[in-house]
Amino acid sequence: MRLGHALSALFLTLVLSVPVAGPAKAVQPDEVLPDPALEARARVISEGLRCLVCQNQSIDDSEAPLAKDLRLLVRERLKAGDSDQEIVDFIVARYGEFVLLKPRFEPHTLLLWLATPAVFLAAILLIAAAYRRRKSAQEQTAPLSVNEQQRLKQLLDEK
Repeated sequence: MRLGHALSALFLTLVLSVPVAGPAKAVQPDEVLPDPALEARARVISEGLRCLVCQNQSIDDSEAPLAKDLRLLVRERLKAGDSDQEIVDFIVARYGEFVLLKPRFEPHTLLLWLATPAVFLAAILLIAAAYRRRKSAQEQTAPLSVNEQQRLKQLLDEK
């Protein structure tokens, strides 16, 4: 029984500690800009750029060498006086639209933006149609005739 209590306590400790530990950022101290306003801008930009190695993380979260290079590039461009949009445009021109975690709403990304709502709407329509078909099939079932009711009673009585 003591082992069960120990495991329960360990599990409870782990569960309670998870919300306290926030997402780990991969930005190293040597990358941080001395100007807090520029650093905040760098973080916002970095959170919107995809790590091309990890592909499911932003460059702000990734520890891949390419992500670090991109973080440094963002900071260099900020120090050079580029606007946030100019930096993003520069990186997109260099690496392609895929580098954006949230793709832009443009004609060639229309499918990305509309596919999920279209599939959801189609699923709702299919469910509604199946429900209607099922309901109408139940309504169309005719009640048992007198002969059928007697035959059913005989069958049930035999058992």
